[in-house]
Amino acid sequence: MSRALRDALDLTEEQAEFIRLARDFAVREIRPRAADIDEADCESPMDLWQSAAKIGLTHLMLPEEYGGGGITDLVTQALVQQELCYGDISIGNFLTSNGFFAAPIEALGTEEQKKHWLGLLCTEVPPVTALAVTEPDVGSDAASLQTRAVRHGDDYVLNGQKTWISNAPYAEYFVVFATVDAALRSRGVTAFLVPRDADGLIVGRPMRKMGQRGIVNAEVLLDNVRVPVDNRLGDEGQGFYGLMRTFDASRILIGASATGLARAALDTSIKYAQEREQFGTAIINHQAVAFRLADMAARVDTSHLLTMRAARLFDQGLDVTEEAAIAKLVASENASWVASAAVQTHGGWGYSREFPVEKWMRDAKLEEIEEGTSDIQRLIISRRLMGTS
Repeated sequence: MSRALRDALDLTEEQAEFIRLARDFAVREIRPRAADIDEADCESPMDLWQSAAKIGLTHLMLPEEYGGGGITDLVTQALVQQELCYGDISIGNFLTSNGFFAAPIEALGTEEQKKHWLGLLCTEVPPVTALAVTEPDVGSDAASLQTRAVRHGDDYVLNGQKTWISNAPYAEYFVVFATVDAALRSRGVTAFLVPRDADGLIVGRPMRKMGQRGIVNAEVLLDNVRVPVDNRLGDEGQGFYGLMRTFDASRILIGASATGLARAALDTSIKYAQEREQFGTAIINHQAVAFRLADMAARVDTSHLLTMRAARLFDQGLDVTEEAAIAKLVASENASWVASAAVQTHGGWGYSREFPVEKWMRDAKLEEIEEGTSDIQRLIISRRLMGTS
């Protein structure tokens, strides 16, 4: 990153170094492995996890007092995320996935819980973790969780079923969201720290997916799982608050991830269009192709700017629910459009696995679905416009 660009973004040299580190790791380590990991399906690259941990990429977002990289501002996290996902979006998201586990701990945990659990994530070989929210009949409406948590003395007993849980086959620890009283909806949602080896916790088989295969998903069954009261995050009913604040940050980071993918698709398409010749000239000289590339560039830039705006407002401690939804909506849909345009630019080769653009087209679709579909983002934005939420 140039000195001028770093100054324009108000970044310290340390922050800029993390971005350079992520960019180098993405190009040198992630991109060459992406196709093989996609073809393997249902396998996460644990060797890359360990390599990333050694240079601090898996815990850069955690506070220094717990052993993390101290990059706690979302602007820098988003820029790092964009670089990693420029290499490959599924691997990039996998390598920073402990941030999702850490977020409710940072929002709701006691100092003792933070020292223990966040410290664990900052060890030389950190565990893989997971956030368990989604259920077979509960997706976007997180307030309607059916997984129950019933207190018995010094323990809670958890019963329910979670699905589409990222990292579940590899996770050593879960933050499980359950309700102490379904009738209370959001006011009953409570978060619990649950180790994988807890009696009654069963992880299902890996789920086969269209794209983003470097992150493996599975169902998690909770059959009379006993969890100590000390493993509860915050008070009963505070889980929804921690979840919503987590969603604001995660939607901004999804915007950054989607921007990274779109940027990769644009760069690859420009290179191909400069090299591929038809009718006696490089296809970039044909207006139809050149204008498509121009539209791709405009969408990439729009996604980047909206994501940065939301991240800056988040860092100022403001309510960014609407801005995060806008960033996620626009960046995810732009990523799908840009990836599709990249396939079109590559013609027949774009439909082949010889080039990465067909994979990026498959990968991009998930960004319009996870952490609240595009429909949900539009619902959030429209409600804010009407002043009803």
